[in-house]
Amino acid sequence: MSSGVPLAPGAPLIDVHAHFYHAESGRGDWRRVNDARLRAGNAMGVTYHVASILGSFGHTSPTYFPSPDDVSRGNDAMAAIAAEHAERVRYFVAVNPNHTAHALAEIDRAVANGAIGLKLLASRRADDPLLDPVCERAAQHGLPVLHHIWQHRTREWPSQEISDGADLGRLAARHPTVSFILAHLGGGGDWAHTLPAVRDIPNVYPDLSGSGVDRGMLDEAVAALGAQRLLWACDLTMETGLAKLRALEVMGLGADDLADIRWRNAARLFAADAFPRCGPVASPLASRSTTR
Repeated sequence: MSSGVPLAPGAPLIDVHAHFYHAESGRGDWRRVNDARLRAGNAMGVTYHVASILGSFGHTSPTYFPSPDDVSRGNDAMAAIAAEHAERVRYFVAVNPNHTAHALAEIDRAVANGAIGLKLLASRRADDPLLDPVCERAAQHGLPVLHHIWQHRTREWPSQEISDGADLGRLAARHPTVSFILAHLGGGGDWAHTLPAVRDIPNVYPDLSGSGVDRGMLDEAVAALGAQRLLWACDLTMETGLAKLRALEVMGLGADDLADIRWRNAARLFAADAFPRCGPVASPLASRSTTR
């Protein structure tokens, strides 16, 4: 790391699914963890982290059902981190759609304060009509929506309303002008179920984050969806993001496909001025091919 040479050269590089902590997260080492993420990002060559704070991360209200006060304080803390590190951090506004009025007001407030995307937790199943108002507000502001996803939902899990790709696909079909980021393809469950579930829903873009780095996962994702539907990301584990970068580099992808996954797809989904250090990119995703 001391050499200054990125571990994954080939800038730019955008992490579309990152998290930071804050003083109310119940961690006494929250500053150290945040600093470690930024150091790791520098070592890896990350140009931008697009991040969220999930309320109090369960400290004073449930992680997936945060109280309105926890949501607002978390978003304020995230806005402050993005302002402090304006050259490399952008942020999602996180909301709990079970509190509709607060969620809508929070989206408006955060956008005025610099938010570039919307983060939805496992607070309500993705195809629940209660999500429609927040997605409509996201459309008004031109915000991509990052939704927490379990890869193939086969049963209920405690303390959360989990969703899978099919659930998110039904929401995306109702909101065709909104870009939906399907969280952590490698984050647990049957990723192979996810690919056909969203293949024909062109406004769903899986991110590659998660601790799973199964052999063949990335190859199958590219074959099923095409490089223009995939987004590089880390979530909480930066080292698994690095592992996926190394895998992408040896899959035989062309330079354009690799650049799309590393940063250009993200640059197309978010506002045109969101990532100035990455340089210009042709905006819209003109060809949403389902095969390589």
